[in-house]
Amino acid sequence: MNQSKLMSYCGLNNAKHREILDEMVNKGMIIRKEEPWGSKTIIKYSVSEKGREILRAVLEPYEELFPRGDTKNE
Repeated sequence: MNQSKLMSYCGLNNAKHREILDEMVNKGMIIRKEEPWGSKTIIKYSVSEKGREILRAVLEPYEELFPRGDTKNE
């Protein structure tokens, strides 16, 4: 996902949240890649294996307690 799409998807702006992304990169949670695109450079992020491990450690127990799915009362 490129940086602009990530910011838009999360409702963030680059000026205020760049530090958060840099910290996540420094801690190995996400991977930052710069790719040339004509005369510009596109910044793309992907989740690292460490980030996936953290997600599983946090999200899986939460989902076990509060499973997603049909929210209708039966």
